[in-house]
Amino acid sequence: MSVSANSSNRDVSVAIDTGGTFTDICLIDRSSGQEWKAKVPSTPDDPSRGFIEGVRTVLDIANVPPQRVSHVLHGTTVATNAILEMRGSECALLTTRGFKHVMEIGRHDIPRTANMFSWVKPQRPIPPQRIFEVSERVDFDGAEVEPLNEKDVREAARRIAAKGIRSVAVCYLHSYANPTHELRTREILEQENPQFQISLSSEVLPMFREFERSMTTALNAYVMPLISDYVGRLESRLTEAGIEAHLLLVKSNGGVAGAVAIRNQPVQTALSGPAAGVIGAKQVGNLSGEDRLITLDIGGTSADICLIDGKEPAITSEGSVGTWPVHVPMIDIHTIGAGGGSIARASSGGLAVGPASAGSVPGPACYGRGGTEPTVTDAHLVLGHLPRRLLNGAMSLDHDAAVRAVESLAKRLGTSVPETAQGIIQVANNNMIGAIRVVSVERGYDPQDFSLVPFGGAGPLHGGFIARLLGMKSIVVGEGCGVLSSKGLLIADLRSDFSRSLLLRPPYAELQRLENLFRELDASGVEWLESEGIEPAGRELHRTVSMRYENQGSQIEVPWDATAVDERSLSSAIDNFHALHKRLYNFNQPDAPVELTGARVTAIGRLNKPKPAQVSIDGEGARTGSQNVYYEGEWLECPIYDRTRLAVGTLVPGPAIIEQMDATTYVLPDQVCSVDRHRNLIITEACAKQPPTRAGR
Repeated sequence: MSVSANSSNRDVSVAIDTGGTFTDICLIDRSSGQEWKAKVPSTPDDPSRGFIEGVRTVLDIANVPPQRVSHVLHGTTVATNAILEMRGSECALLTTRGFKHVMEIGRHDIPRTANMFSWVKPQRPIPPQRIFEVSERVDFDGAEVEPLNEKDVREAARRIAAKGIRSVAVCYLHSYANPTHELRTREILEQENPQFQISLSSEVLPMFREFERSMTTALNAYVMPLISDYVGRLESRLTEAGIEAHLLLVKSNGGVAGAVAIRNQPVQTALSGPAAGVIGAKQVGNLSGEDRLITLDIGGTSADICLIDGKEPAITSEGSVGTWPVHVPMIDIHTIGAGGGSIARASSGGLAVGPASAGSVPGPACYGRGGTEPTVTDAHLVLGHLPRRLLNGAMSLDHDAAVRAVESLAKRLGTSVPETAQGIIQVANNNMIGAIRVVSVERGYDPQDFSLVPFGGAGPLHGGFIARLLGMKSIVVGEGCGVLSSKGLLIADLRSDFSRSLLLRPPYAELQRLENLFRELDASGVEWLESEGIEPAGRELHRTVSMRYENQGSQIEVPWDATAVDERSLSSAIDNFHALHKRLYNFNQPDAPVELTGARVTAIGRLNKPKPAQVSIDGEGARTGSQNVYYEGEWLECPIYDRTRLAVGTLVPGPAIIEQMDATTYVLPDQVCSVDRHRNLIITEACAKQPPTRAGR
């Protein structure tokens, strides 16, 4: 079935984003633009249970029969968590003879936050005893040096099968230049054991650098059985629920792809959930008229930060998940362990928050599920930033349990309960500010030139603090901010990247090689779009080249804006490279030779976007109550508003709490919130500061 298929009786799309604490669901009628949202607890033991429970819940809320669903879109952290927690499948690797220990040797550098004297190299996903050497060789330009020894491959296949291993990676030297040996190896492996799930480096990452290519291919094999089984369970549960829709999963590059493509290259989902959130945040920025954004997605266990300078978020091909390089194209997102469930503790006489999290089970103490340790969410409740009931009253928070949890920490620190809770929030905020500086200041950007888009269940609670500390222009809180990752899925397009290594040096006498490579990659992109049912009018191809100064160890991705490949377009790309290098590293060398080390074509299939619903609100009854909040040593009276009743143009001075089903926004004293025509909340520092109202106690 074509992903662009639609009919009068199949006009509803469902998007599901699975987080550490909650699974967020958004349903939209693409013809009318009407939306329905829901949150259900995540089920870490089997995320597919939370997935289908969320789908059933939102269909019931909307009173929509399952037969009307045309698309099911999903952002998942299954691959991410499997890599981070090292609980993937046992797998094997076939490699060129003499290169058995490439992954074990790795690189000489250590993580930036590690102690160089005590750091221990982490365990590899495939140990040397499960790596099998094969006699074969091609050189860097693809010429065969030694033919493939098929006997070696068959012997390895039998030994792998004898070990009961199901997933096999193949990574031969320079196979990015000539994949013939890897393709033949797959044929032999399938002959020997049709049950093998096979990952070829020439398909997963056809780029140079043996360690990164080996590791990315190994990780693909490491999570392939897990993702294949998971996708199978999703499809079965959807069928049981009477939903015969096309299942699309979001990739790390912000696009979506069908289940078959994800089964073959599951490593493409390594940053699936966070990528969907960035797409949703970009749309919020577009509606508010802001295109320079820093996005902040705070969930139960982590905070994901991304910088958007212009129309599209930056894509990197040198990303990582945990300690492992995953060099597939992905949105440039920086993640830290700081969320609503992050646990606060006394550390070396001070206060530390995270990265350990209470997650969804048992969760923060205030959830009443058995948690006793103080978390960020408990601190917010103690300080009055949260109302006593969430999810439109469906979930009650235990204020006394939150106080007890924070009080236990306060006694160890020798501070009062409010001071301790305030300290927890301040530490969490500063952890996030450090992460924001990684994607901004460290890359030549000033946060003061950007607007903050906070989202996720806890994002709008922290946005006011963080924007004030960084002096940012404004805060933009979109509608459905608590389920923005699932909303982002609804506006995502199909996207796949096709790349290949090459090496061109001055005087670029072989520029025709780049032209030929672009044509091959373009053809692969068009073929993929055709296979996904995208009509020619909805297809786009974007070209990029990797460039570096001669003898540099790393490269920069530079857009190739021209349609032609000639000296003029090359000169323009080189000028762009110098400018990017200056911004990123604060220097460039305009007279130094520049090398081209690779090319990439991004194929995009534009899907029909839902029409935004037009809602008229008179603002009557928007204020629903008040409570006290603790701010800078004082208790202040704070009104509470129902966001669904705020009319366009409404001004809300801080302090204020703005409730909605999926999140709570906290407007600080001396800030003011306005509602724009798209019903975004725009929060800025007040020009004329009014004294806040003190609580009557």
